[in-house]
Amino acid sequence: MATFVLIHGGGGSAWDWHLLAAELTARGHDVVVPELPIDDEAAGLTEFRDTVVEAIGNRRDLVVVGQSYGAFTAPLVADRLPVRLLVLLTPMIPRPGEKPGDWWDATGYRGPEGLSEEEQFYTGVPAELVAQAPAHVRQQVSAEWDEPWPLAAWPDVPTKVLIARDDRFFPADFLRGVAADRLGLVPDEVDGGHTVALSHPRQLADRLTGYLTGDS
Repeated sequence: MATFVLIHGGGGSAWDWHLLAAELTARGHDVVVPELPIDDEAAGLTEFRDTVVEAIGNRRDLVVVGQSYGAFTAPLVADRLPVRLLVLLTPMIPRPGEKPGDWWDATGYRGPEGLSEEEQFYTGVPAELVAQAPAHVRQQVSAEWDEPWPLAAWPDVPTKVLIARDDRFFPADFLRGVAADRLGLVPDEVDGGHTVALSHPRQLADRLTGYLTGDS
């Protein structure tokens, strides 16, 4: 049994993971789903990391999954605790010293034009979940936006980058380039859009657990 630590993206919450958490639990794994203190104006990357570390407690055999903006926090946890595997899901992959607010220009990101928020983030998500999603979005007012990412190098932990083929917010071609440039990795791919944990939770759980057995 592994412990999957699921770190949400910008403006997110534990709800974003509820379907995936159920799938992983059904497979016999433990799941930790912390909520980062994004609604605290004084909280930065250190507080984000410490929130996750506190939620993990004494659990071991950790698989840390950082989705989107959560990829700025996930490696900080892997640098602090013994982690079996680090998975970056549709991720913003940071560089040492890079401020989150600078990531967009530094990667050459160009946002999608003419798409609604629903079209950008919820491709393939069932309509009933899309309707529920706004109630679980939190305002992000935390202090990390202009804070340099604190690690001097990527943690010495096995790392996977997992992207979604139909992601309209971070298109697959864009993330392939970012992963190659920043980590020298070729991403794995899964069906779905940016919030793949809501659109394809079973397939995502299969991929994550497959990493543990060498089946993915």
